[in-house]
Amino acid sequence: MTPKKRAILSMGLALACAGPLHANAWREKAKPAQIGDTAFTVTPPRDWNRLDIRPGKHAETWTLDGDQLNDVTFYAGISPGEPLVRERSRKRDPLPKFTSATLLAEIPELLEGTYRAYKQSGTFTLTGSTPEPFLGNPGVYFTYDYTDADLLPRQGEARATLIGGKLYMATFDAPRLHFFDDAVDDYRALIATATLANAAPAAR
Repeated sequence: MTPKKRAILSMGLALACAGPLHANAWREKAKPAQIGDTAFTVTPPRDWNRLDIRPGKHAETWTLDGDQLNDVTFYAGISPGEPLVRERSRKRDPLPKFTSATLLAEIPELLEGTYRAYKQSGTFTLTGSTPEPFLGNPGVYFTYDYTDADLLPRQGEARATLIGGKLYMATFDAPRLHFFDDAVDDYRALIATATLANAAPAAR
């Protein structure tokens, strides 16, 4: 085994032990799965785990190997005045809020502010952002790098849209070394199946 492979294996074992998998819902291949109690639906091309611990009222996390190794988080219908995830303390640790004035181009900044406060990210760098349809509506696709409390470099990408005054978004995060490239195609295949029933068609 090469030193690089040995390092990757050691990191994976350490992260898996540090963050045990809390899974109470097995999302089976080819079976449509509803996100929360909304009409946001995906049909996974492979099996996934949905974690029993929800980061927020309108958010849920899916993973293949544990959320420290690959984390897909869906934000399904964030209303104006709400944060992306549950606040630990509204007074001591307030989180940035989605507002009715938030533009698609400002969503990466909203995610950055949330990560810096909620994940205690020491750094967060937006590495790319471009208009791209999501859920049949105008949307934004963006990529980013960050480190959280464990100081491990991580890489992420997200797709988001605004429908009926609410925010819908899906993010994928994983350690930059090996794990991001290992699972990002699975995330992209999953997101390619995303639909929102009764969503207004994208403007032409």
